[in-house]
Amino acid sequence: MTPGVVAYGLCPCPYARARGPPRVPAGALGVVLAATLNDVKPAIVSRPIPYGAKRRREMAAYSKRHYGRRTARLTHPHVIVEHYTANTSFSATFNTFANDVPDAELHERPATCSHFVIDSDGTIYQLVKLTVRCRHTVGLNWAAIGIEHVGTSDGAVLDRPKVLRASLRLTRWLRCRYSIRVRDVIGHAESLSSPYHKEKVARLRTQTHGDMSHAAMQRYRRKLSRLDCP
Repeated sequence: MTPGVVAYGLCPCPYARARGPPRVPAGALGVVLAATLNDVKPAIVSRPIPYGAKRRREMAAYSKRHYGRRTARLTHPHVIVEHYTANTSFSATFNTFANDVPDAELHERPATCSHFVIDSDGTIYQLVKLTVRCRHTVGLNWAAIGIEHVGTSDGAVLDRPKVLRASLRLTRWLRCRYSIRVRDVIGHAESLSSPYHKEKVARLRTQTHGDMSHAAMQRYRRKLSRLDCP
């Protein structure tokens, strides 16, 4: 025993017992939590799309139009939105997100993008930093992390073991890192039911997509709920 240190529960002195268990510095708890979260973090391949000052300005202007505040920063995400790409190629998905042109559906800049893309072999790619907003779900881009899965149906996610395993591991790590509830892990098709959905542009308040339906996400969330946070 180190001289001058009283071991809790071993010293017969009344004052030592009254002091209670040894205090753990707050910083030490943070180190333990970070190490544990790191243990459940899946392998992620960094493949950033171009997201320079111009695109950030466009994202800030988009946020002002749609959410009322001019910023490109994603702070305190509350939602994770699962998507599928409606194509069969990671490279095609990457090129769509990297090319900063108005999107074909809503004709706005910046181009659409997602923070992560999971390829058909289960490889996880990160395209955008988690501190920056991406246009992936109308009404939720201010508060949501986007995960795309290469494929053309919900089954491309749920019925491919490597893809589903990678998706659940990534989503678990993200939701535990940001304290996101399982019920706030949603499919794109569920976006309008999210309590965090908000949209200033009237014509877009009911806009959504059909990927990752409620039925598919019920199955997904059941599996996710079995993966506890550290």
